[in-house]
Amino acid sequence: MKAIIPHLWFDKEAVEAAEFYTSVFEQSRIQSIAQIHDTPSGTADVVAITLKGQEFRFISAGPDFQMTPAISLRVYCSSKEEVLYLWEILKVDGSILMEVGEYPFSGQYGWLNDRYGVSWQLLWTEEETTAGKIVPQLLFSGQQVGKAKEAIEFYTLLFENSQVDKVVYYEEESDPNSPDMLQYALFTLNGQLFSAMDSNIDYGFVFNEAFSFLVQCDTREEIDFLWKKLSAVPEAEECGWLKDYYGVSWQITPVVLDDLLATDDEKRKERVTKAFLKMKKLDIAALRAAYEKD
Repeated sequence: MKAIIPHLWFDKEAVEAAEFYTSVFEQSRIQSIAQIHDTPSGTADVVAITLKGQEFRFISAGPDFQMTPAISLRVYCSSKEEVLYLWEILKVDGSILMEVGEYPFSGQYGWLNDRYGVSWQLLWTEEETTAGKIVPQLLFSGQQVGKAKEAIEFYTLLFENSQVDKVVYYEEESDPNSPDMLQYALFTLNGQLFSAMDSNIDYGFVFNEAFSFLVQCDTREEIDFLWKKLSAVPEAEECGWLKDYYGVSWQITPVVLDDLLATDDEKRKERVTKAFLKMKKLDIAALRAAYEKD
C-alpha cells in the first residue's frame, strides 16, 4: 500500500489550481495532467502534483461537490514571515475565516478559503516539530462533534505505520466545547500526517466528496480489507469511492489503475475507463482484462 493521498474535486479548475499552488509553494511541481473521457460529467482533467514534497491529486469533474472547511490543509510554516507571505497570496479573491495574527496556540496563525474554495490554515509556533508539512485537518462538528478521538483510534488501528502523535483536550472553561472533546490532535496514517479537532459550533458544513483520501493498494486482498472496514454508506459506493461511518470519503484503488490509464492507446484507455465507471469496488482482474481485450 502506498501513502494516503489527499484528493481534491474541482468543477473545472483542477489544472488552473495546480498551476497556481505549485507557483506558490516551494518544492512543488506538476507531475502529470491527463484526461478521462465519457465520465458522468463529461471529460475530466486528472492532475497529480507535489506541494512541499507531498503528493496531491486533483480532478475537474463538474459542480456536484463543493469544498468546505470540514477538511482544511494546515500548513506548518518555518517562520512568521512565511505565514504572512502565504496569507497575502492565498487570500486574494477568497474569504477569511480567522484573521491572521497571534493566538494563544500559535505565534502567527490565519484560516481562510482561497479563490477555489480550498480551506487553508497557516501557522507558526516555536515548539512545532512539523515545520514544512501540509497536513489535512478534519473538523468534527454538527452530528459528528465529539467523535474525533473515536475516529482517530479507528483510523490508526486500521492502517499500518500509524500512531497518535499529539492530543490536546479543551479546558474546563471552553464553552460550548467540553473537556472530553479534542481541541487538537496530530496523528499518522501509513506515514502521512493528519490532524483533527472537535467543535461544538454547528457551522452548517459536513465532510463530502470534494475532499477525499486516495489509498492505492497493491492487491485485491488489500482492497477487500479496506472496503469492508471503511464503507458505511452503501449508496456512496461508486467507482472505487466510499464513505465511512464519520462521513469522510475515501477512494480505494489499485496501484495498477494509474499504469493502465497512462497508456497512449486511446482504445485501451476507453475500455478501462468504461470498466471502472461501472464498478463499485474496483476489481484488478477485470480492469486488466478490459485493458488486454482485443
